[in-house]
Amino acid sequence: MILNQLKDSILEGEAEITYDLTHKALSMGYPAQVILEKGLIAGMNEIADKFRERNVIIPEVLMATRSMHAGLSLLEPHLISSSPNKPGKVIVGTVAGDLHDIGKTLVKTMVMSLRIKVIDLGVDVTPKKFADAVRKEKPEILMISALLTTTMGVMKSIIKEVRQQSPSVKIFVGGAPVTEEFASEIAADYYFENAFEIRDYLKENYDKLFLRKD
Repeated sequence: MILNQLKDSILEGEAEITYDLTHKALSMGYPAQVILEKGLIAGMNEIADKFRERNVIIPEVLMATRSMHAGLSLLEPHLISSSPNKPGKVIVGTVAGDLHDIGKTLVKTMVMSLRIKVIDLGVDVTPKKFADAVRKEKPEILMISALLTTTMGVMKSIIKEVRQQSPSVKIFVGGAPVTEEFASEIAADYYFENAFEIRDYLKENYDKLFLRKD
C-alpha cells in the first residue's frame, strides 16, 4: 500500500522517494489529509517512538524530517484548500540571525496535523515582524524557534516586544540550545523539547488554549 511505502520512506530518510510517493498518492486520489496522517505523520510518529527509546540518533531524525518536508511541500496547498480548520490560530517563526527551518517545519506539520491554522513567518524573523504579525493575526499562540546559541538571546527581545502589544498571546519557545530554565528567564509561557511534545500538549489542552471567550 502506497501509504505504508510513504511511511517507510520517512523512516529511511529518503526525501526524493517521499516526494515521488506523495505525488503518486495525490495523483491516485488520496486526500491530502489522509496522506499527511497515514503517511508522513505515521512515519514521524514511529521516528518519535524510536527516538524516545534511543533507537535512533539525531541525524536520523533530521533525515526523516527532511523527507517529511519534501512530502509536505506537495501537500500544503491541498491542505490549505481542502481541510477545514478548527477554531484557533498559531504563528511560527525562527528568530533573526537564524536560517534553520527543519525544527520549525516539523512543529508546523505537527500543528497542521491537528487541523489548526498555522501562519509561518519563515526564518530570520525580527522582533518587530513577530510583534506586527501577532497584532495583525491575533493568534492564540506564538511559537518561536532558535537553533543556535548565538541567536537564542533574540527570543527575549521578541517576547518583550510582543507582550507590549499583545499581552494575552501564549508564547511557546524551543530549539536545540533552549532549556526550560532559559524559557523561564525570558518569561516564555511554555518550553517544549521537541515537536511531538507540542503536538501532544495541544491535542490534550485544545479547549483551554483555543476555545477561550473574549
